[in-house]
Amino acid sequence: MATPTRIGLAGLAVMGQNLALNIADKGFPISIYNRTTSKVDETVERAKQEGNLPVYGFHDPASFVQSIQKPRVIIMLVKAGEPVDQTIKSLSVYMEKGDCIIDGGNEWYENTERREKQVAELGLLYLGMGVSGGEEGARRGPSLMPGGSFEAYKYIEDILLKVAAQVPDSGPCVTYIGKGGSGNFVKMVHNGIEYGDMQLIAEAYDVLKSIGKLSNDELHQVFSEWNKGELLSFLIEITAAIFGIKDDKGNGYLVDNVLDKTGMKGTGKWTIQQAAELSIAAPTIASSLDSRFLSGLKEERVRAAMAFKSIGVSDVLSDQAVDKQKLIDDVRQALYASKICSYAQGMNLIRAKSIEKGWVLKLGELARIWKGGCIIRAVFLDRIKKAYDRNPDLANLLVDLEFAKEIIDRQSAWRRVVTLAINSGISTPGMSSSLAYFDTYRREKLPANLVQAQRDYFGAHTYERTDMPGSFHTEWFKIAKYSKM
Repeated sequence: MATPTRIGLAGLAVMGQNLALNIADKGFPISIYNRTTSKVDETVERAKQEGNLPVYGFHDPASFVQSIQKPRVIIMLVKAGEPVDQTIKSLSVYMEKGDCIIDGGNEWYENTERREKQVAELGLLYLGMGVSGGEEGARRGPSLMPGGSFEAYKYIEDILLKVAAQVPDSGPCVTYIGKGGSGNFVKMVHNGIEYGDMQLIAEAYDVLKSIGKLSNDELHQVFSEWNKGELLSFLIEITAAIFGIKDDKGNGYLVDNVLDKTGMKGTGKWTIQQAAELSIAAPTIASSLDSRFLSGLKEERVRAAMAFKSIGVSDVLSDQAVDKQKLIDDVRQALYASKICSYAQGMNLIRAKSIEKGWVLKLGELARIWKGGCIIRAVFLDRIKKAYDRNPDLANLLVDLEFAKEIIDRQSAWRRVVTLAINSGISTPGMSSSLAYFDTYRREKLPANLVQAQRDYFGAHTYERTDMPGSFHTEWFKIAKYSKM
């Protein structure tokens, strides 16, 4: 290899391989490196098979770094945590002032901010870049969320604009997010919204299957139809496809033989921890996390089901006849309304963090770059972008007039679905908590006055009044005691 390559990539698990091939496919010669050298050879071989792409493999960090044009840009795609620190250590030895490292993994945002400061002492620039879209997105066009050094972003803007997913009318799904760990934070909340979306879809499936008695063929048809309207999205599309896939290792459909135990990697948990830290209500996302925790108790649930069956309690409490078509339409509306609440919670969390950190994040621009490439890509995001374009200071998506009208138009169906599910003993924590969020947010007066009175009663925490300014404390114990005399 006579001339230096344009960029380097270290870490060749499937995401790393696919992103490297995507970059090469867009005409940028790329150097690649992996500690396990067989992965390097495997990727170079793939590059040959996929069109003699300009991918150059290296088996040691020194020759890898030295093969890249200056100022060097290296993307790391390794497991979050300690492996990132180790990779930085092994590569930075050979890097020079002005070179740049980009972490493309799902990293905790504060780790990115710590590393940005550490490498700055070596004269290096740093970006934490969220990459969404899974294996297919990495190869064909992901949604990219780079945050950190703006100077570093400008080094590789030309590459990112071509590598990212391209959406007609709104452009490449990448933008400079902001300073520090903002790129990682935005990707973390994106994943939290993804948890909520997946949970709501699973609940729609449960209601249609357990109460509506829809077959997999019918579910395939329903979700395919939904994917032509307001719910058009990647997750609805793949859900429709799942219902059509037969089991190659057994009888019937594969989905029925998948164990009902959901895994997770931590970004959903981080999202809820941050929501709690910032006092942002995110009940839809939280309920999706709780549902994953409960799904993990498979053995306990099997024993609980047996115990309850022994005393006459069946899986579905009510076997009432339902109008199938009406139920399908109601569930579609309930899913859409709940989804609005889930995205509202995620956007509010991003805004709160942006204010705390001074990141000045543009929520409409985030909705734009999520329209393609990423797991939560949906036609619905265009509506969110327009809502923030109309009012960048929008307090909550629920009070955007268009979204407010859509929820009001669907609230009767939403309430019917949640009520039917409750009466049938089918848990819909995502839809139920979304509805509770909406009902709480839209009410001028809540029973929080009683809770604050209780706090003042037992802990002298004081309270404010509705009719005069100031902070007040009442000797509730004494008054209650004397009133009994």
